[in-house]
Amino acid sequence: MIRYHLATVESHRAVWRALFERGPATPKKVILVCGALALLLLFVTVLALHLGSEPISREVVAEVLRTHLLGGAAEPTPSAIIVWRIRGPRVLLGLAAGAALAIAGILLQALLRNPLAEPYVLGISGGAALGAIFAVLGFAELPPMRPLLAFTGAALTMALVYAMSRGRTGISTERLVLAGLILATLLWSAVALLLALVPNPHLRGLTFWMMGDLSGGGNGLLPLVLGIVLGAAILAYVQARRLNLLMVGEEEARVLGMDVERVKRTAYLLASLLAGAIVSVAGALGFVGLLVPHLVRLLWGSDNRLVIPAAALSGAILVVLADAVARTALAPRELPVGAVMVSLGVPFFILLLRRA
Repeated sequence: MIRYHLATVESHRAVWRALFERGPATPKKVILVCGALALLLLFVTVLALHLGSEPISREVVAEVLRTHLLGGAAEPTPSAIIVWRIRGPRVLLGLAAGAALAIAGILLQALLRNPLAEPYVLGISGGAALGAIFAVLGFAELPPMRPLLAFTGAALTMALVYAMSRGRTGISTERLVLAGLILATLLWSAVALLLALVPNPHLRGLTFWMMGDLSGGGNGLLPLVLGIVLGAAILAYVQARRLNLLMVGEEEARVLGMDVERVKRTAYLLASLLAGAIVSVAGALGFVGLLVPHLVRLLWGSDNRLVIPAAALSGAILVVLADAVARTALAPRELPVGAVMVSLGVPFFILLLRRA
């Protein structure tokens, strides 16, 4: 009995060591880490469906999920409506937002070889928000135009930041961060000005959205956004090996036969697409792409074959938890989830800036 107990303890220690061992991303390591994160994500999802101004017991949440996912749903009860129709889309949007912004941060950091690169910091979220506002003003009857114009705004902002940060000696951290912060301030000021001046009732209701808000659950665009995030995440993972080479250096990557410009264009477009899709429905969720990739690399190293899926799952966990805090901290009042993320991200950003 004692030998069995000791063997069990040693087995648990071996799994724990393997889980947090830094090194190459072997298939076994990827499956182990992502499996553990997926279980944690499942727990956090159920917890988020349980928490709120009207707490629903975990047993009821489990029963609602079972009946809707496996069939045989009975007459909808108030609890079932809250869990499935109100909190469910919100949690799904939080999952998509966290995964998308974490992957966008990884792509930007590999593209620019800069640890501070992130959609919110570089002003890309502001460009996407401005594009979404123009879509509401000019194409309110065409909802798909909102993520399309948000992507356009994000891509143009990314190109402008990239151009502004290039000096005679290349791209520097200081110029990149400064260009991003200047553009972010300008773009968010333009968004605020439009919200204040344009006599459009739809825009008046977007003030809360501008600070980061998941309460809309995608406003009918959730299936489209989920499809965009899933497709872009798969394409980003396909580029994982090339991103590893790009982080080492462009010249080294060219020597090894990689088409550097093609990889850079792909990373640039995917990061813009992910940021644009999420900002168009959830507003500005800052610092997800800064916090999550760094924490993942700190735990498991820098191999993007592991970093990309692990960061996607970790980002989803972080945003869903932040949204649960936003919904319950001052219940029945609700905080913008973007404000919760900024309160976490700003100290971390200052720390990284001091070390850069």
